[in-house]
Amino acid sequence: MSYEESGNPLRGVEARPGSGHYGIFDHGAHIWAYQPDGAKPILWMSAQSQFAEGKPIRGGVPIVFPWFASGPDGTQQPPHGFGRTDTWHRSNVKDTIDQDGRLLIEYELDDAMTRGEGFDHQYTAYLRAKFTPEYLQISMMVTNDDDAPFTFESAFHTYLSVGDVRQISIDGLDGCAYLDKTGGASSLDATQTGPLTITGETDRVYQHADAVTLHDPVLDRTLTISKTGSANTVVWNPWVEKSAAMADFGDDEWTGMICIETANVLGDAVTLRPGETHAMRQRIALG
Repeated sequence: MSYEESGNPLRGVEARPGSGHYGIFDHGAHIWAYQPDGAKPILWMSAQSQFAEGKPIRGGVPIVFPWFASGPDGTQQPPHGFGRTDTWHRSNVKDTIDQDGRLLIEYELDDAMTRGEGFDHQYTAYLRAKFTPEYLQISMMVTNDDDAPFTFESAFHTYLSVGDVRQISIDGLDGCAYLDKTGGASSLDATQTGPLTITGETDRVYQHADAVTLHDPVLDRTLTISKTGSANTVVWNPWVEKSAAMADFGDDEWTGMICIETANVLGDAVTLRPGETHAMRQRIALG
């Protein structure tokens, strides 16, 4: 067995394939480390992040579920749902690191574990994290176990490590409509032209179901973020003022990260009839 049970600061699974690093917490089924052997870290973590039960973790891949932000009516708490702050049940670990560098971890969350937290439906959510030398793949399946339809929002709020966010570019969004949350827009009334570059606070929800490519000249690498079962791509960087205002975000850390999120939110929230399952998947690959 190559992985180990970790408990500091939170319980989870951790592995170090060669010079690499894989890590996931049971808290929020939260992936916090992905670094293939011989590569630099792919995921970004804030040095100011708070590691405590019931608190969100700043960095890695928070699981947004069952609502985005404060929900459709703007009143739901906690922000981005309880999926990222509750402890998920770890149901399976498959370790073949010694053979091929791979580690598979599976989790479950259901209404019996989250009753009274603002989503009064019977459901089961399954999360699968697959760490490999070539890619990190995250899959979430949500099943309606209720006798009536329900609607939910979800996202993989992925924080990617970059050399300098002011020098990166993101391909794949050209021509896509987007909502600019920094400008107070209420609809997807803007359109992306050409590659996206980051020149200030950025908080955009794109209508976009395909892959994007992140070009990072400082780290001299390209990341491809591909997905299925997702109608939106969210891009976020807090820039100077907002990062300074967040207690769990270092004042100068904004230059080293970009969030590129696989999502189904706002008007693209998912509605499931009884017995139906929706699957959303994201893959982050070098090159």
